[in-house]
Amino acid sequence: MTRSIQAVLFSVGLLLFFVRCQQDTSPAEAEAAVATTAPDSLAIREMYAASPILSPEASMKKMQLEEGFRVDLVAAEPLVIAPVAMTFDEQGRLWVAEMMNYMPDTAGTGEELPTGKIIILEDQNRDGHYDKRTIFLDSLVLPRALCLIENGLLVAEPPYLWFYEINGNRPGKKTLVDDKYTSGANVEHEPNGLLRALDNWIYNAKSSTRYRKKGNKWLKEETHFRGQWGITQDDYGRLYYNNNSQNLLGDFLSPGFRPTNSNQRSLAGFNENIVPDNRVYPARATTGVNRGYMEGTLDENLRLINFTAACGPALNRGTLFGDGYYLDAFVAEPAGNLIKRNRLQQQGYQVHGEQAYTGKEFLASEDERFRPANLYSGPDGALYVLDMYRGIIQHKHFLTDYLAQEIMQRSLNQPLSCGRIYRIVPKGKKVKPVLLPQDPEKLVRLLQHSNGWVRDRSQQLLIDKKQVQAIPALRQLLHQAQQPLPRLHALWTLEGLDALQETDVLPLLQHPDWPVRMQALSTLPSVLTRKNYRKYVPALQQLLQQNDTLAAPVIAYLANTIQPFSKASSDGLLQTLLKQYPNNNFVADALISNLQGREEAFYQKALAIHNDSCLALCLKLEQVIAAKAEAKTRQNQELVDRQFPRGAALYVSHCQSCHGADGGGMKALAPPLNKSEWVTGSENRLIPILLHGLTGPILVNGKLYQAPEINGDMPAFGNNSELSDKDLAELASYIRRSWNNKATHISEQKVTSIRQKYTGRQNAFTMDELLKLPD
Repeated sequence: MTRSIQAVLFSVGLLLFFVRCQQDTSPAEAEAAVATTAPDSLAIREMYAASPILSPEASMKKMQLEEGFRVDLVAAEPLVIAPVAMTFDEQGRLWVAEMMNYMPDTAGTGEELPTGKIIILEDQNRDGHYDKRTIFLDSLVLPRALCLIENGLLVAEPPYLWFYEINGNRPGKKTLVDDKYTSGANVEHEPNGLLRALDNWIYNAKSSTRYRKKGNKWLKEETHFRGQWGITQDDYGRLYYNNNSQNLLGDFLSPGFRPTNSNQRSLAGFNENIVPDNRVYPARATTGVNRGYMEGTLDENLRLINFTAACGPALNRGTLFGDGYYLDAFVAEPAGNLIKRNRLQQQGYQVHGEQAYTGKEFLASEDERFRPANLYSGPDGALYVLDMYRGIIQHKHFLTDYLAQEIMQRSLNQPLSCGRIYRIVPKGKKVKPVLLPQDPEKLVRLLQHSNGWVRDRSQQLLIDKKQVQAIPALRQLLHQAQQPLPRLHALWTLEGLDALQETDVLPLLQHPDWPVRMQALSTLPSVLTRKNYRKYVPALQQLLQQNDTLAAPVIAYLANTIQPFSKASSDGLLQTLLKQYPNNNFVADALISNLQGREEAFYQKALAIHNDSCLALCLKLEQVIAAKAEAKTRQNQELVDRQFPRGAALYVSHCQSCHGADGGGMKALAPPLNKSEWVTGSENRLIPILLHGLTGPILVNGKLYQAPEINGDMPAFGNNSELSDKDLAELASYIRRSWNNKATHISEQKVTSIRQKYTGRQNAFTMDELLKLPD
């Protein structure tokens, strides 16, 4: 039999098989069957050529969920449209941010129109399904985060952060909290989250800023830069987040210990890679991902291999799912239409995790329009899923020609008026939200509840309503609770009521449970004063004498808080830490955070005591000293900004969130541009990177940067219709003249000629390809 006859017979057989599959099986089942006889990518593509818009009920049938669980639909269009963030109030009502105009088409046409809303959803008959929609705020442009606090609601509407007082279900007085909450230019790379954490501060993803309301004033402080989209906490107030390609990042220590030495690039214990495994297992072929054309993005069955849009992490902090799920971290992947489950383990203050399964997911859908954008725990202990339910999930700034074609082929520009909220619960269990009372004594009792959401919200209500009459009960709980978690909430509730006293904190510094000691130490910046610091310093010294290794890095951070009151006391703690923990990375970074301007002297002192330049402290000090020397040789950045105003603006909106304001790169995101040979070297290499992007490892100044240390891909700007060749030339010139870079300008004509040279190219460049290009 000739090959041509074989091909015809195979095609006829395959066609008959497709017909039978459409009648009896799902595309995923058909794909599996075909794979046993003909693992052909064209055949798999044919099976997924259609991507119909499904009703909520039909979409739920396409979900493959872990055995023993069920998915409930709690709200859908027209009740909710394009939900991206939500929060529950004490009545069990849902407050939802609707980003209705996100990417109406591949060009983002009309994205700037004020169609966004904040809505309130109510379950009037308490049957678990929301049935009433109230518009609280209308005419917003791409709202992205919200947070209930006191008598109002924080709303992030780029570039602003607003506080609206709540009068019934209507907005009252409007106060501007921050006019630079975001830069307002790039939807995917702007702050979000507004998480009220255990320590009573409000934290954000893709941000280094935290907020707190004190009376009629809003406090704003610098903190660690964290994540990209979505942020959550565990029972001990440690924060968790991620970026598009990294499953789960997080902090080992309480978030209030912030960086105070501007010469340090990162601090051990913060922005740690909690779950290094980024493999995903979609239920369908996922050709509609931004770099699906690149080798290593899809497997032989055209399914996404690794995270490309990780977001919206949530930790299970209750008992509804069972003991085996406590503190499991769930992560959404809208590009792969799935939700990942990770198991976390704690060792001292460190947290490490691994994926719960190999080869499957907690939830994976065959519906391409299932787009889980955020995950939350609820007042009933269930896991809530915000599904934007749309085809286009990639923003126009980074949309490749390949993905635009995928969108066109399957009409993924629709729908634009859908949205679903699901609840995941164990089968056979009836769930009911805990409605919180107004009575302060009852709220104090709820600080002992098994559901973390209930404990958090009870703490917040006691503080928001200034329930000072609850202070005696809180103090009793603080000292008599059998379990650590109620103690922690009582401790921070007293802090939030400005009622925390030395007699509350000092005994807890010797508590046998590390989480209790950690939180007691974490409250000290709130209670230390010039009048009382002398009572706390001996307690910290005692912990060091007891060789409390877990407390050591925290004490190093606290030395910075004590320094304004007594330099001698602060330095005494640092000296003890230097002698006891010279080779502990966490202590070393915490120590250096105290040393702005005196790193060299401390380095000499460390050498004099230990006579070993290879100790962790010495190595880290050498890095900081080198960074200080480099900073002295930098350009006057204001002059560069004035010389290239368009380039400076484009850098802030398109590059800074990954490469840093100083061009020094950012941990878990991107390598440095400052003093990078790829920036200051040949135009014939830099311009292709800007036009077509960069993938894979990259060697910068002798160091190889690769995933998971950084995001493995830099997006292309050549597909962005809003950026002209003149814009890209000025951006390139700006980074070539900024910081320590002193390279020549790049002309618009040079960008145009290189664009023409690579006309039709879709692939991002690799380092090997770039090295072969002529200078």
